[in-house]
Amino acid sequence: MRMRTMMVPVVIAGLALMSGAAWVQGAAWAQGARTSGGDGDLAVFKKACSGCHKWHGGGGGGYGGDALSLRKTQLEKDQVAEVVRCGRPGTGMPYHLRGAYDSVKCYDSLKADMGTSMPPETAVFLRPAEIDAVATYVVTQLKGKGDPTIEECTAFFGATSRACDIYRKKEGSNAATASH
Repeated sequence: MRMRTMMVPVVIAGLALMSGAAWVQGAAWAQGARTSGGDGDLAVFKKACSGCHKWHGGGGGGYGGDALSLRKTQLEKDQVAEVVRCGRPGTGMPYHLRGAYDSVKCYDSLKADMGTSMPPETAVFLRPAEIDAVATYVVTQLKGKGDPTIEECTAFFGATSRACDIYRKKEGSNAATASH
């Protein structure tokens, strides 16, 4: 009986340490996601946006139809964040904020106000810090850029990816990738 009584404080202390570590890890990720152009921004873009807008942000056919080019957008960061949060009414652009149009008004409207213009719900909900990370990535890494480059491709896929071979050939570099 004495052994069990001594273990309770040890177990409680261990749980407290684990909770603290998880909190610190979560706070570090949130800080990284807010860093302009940081890996956190790219990670969120990959998770939530690249399926439709493609790795290069140039858009094209996707699950929701033809996604717009983020490279050609004229939107400012706060406007990009609003579109990510609330989607685009009357289009295939989904909303990514849990509770949008329910407990959170979007474009000054709730679901009951939207009718057939209601944007679709996403398969990947994002937290506010992640929405900010996507908006940061779009305006710092995609907006106003020309054609995708080998540097952008390798930043997205890694230096050894065969997905970037087309850009290597365009730029005259037939150097073998490390995956060969």
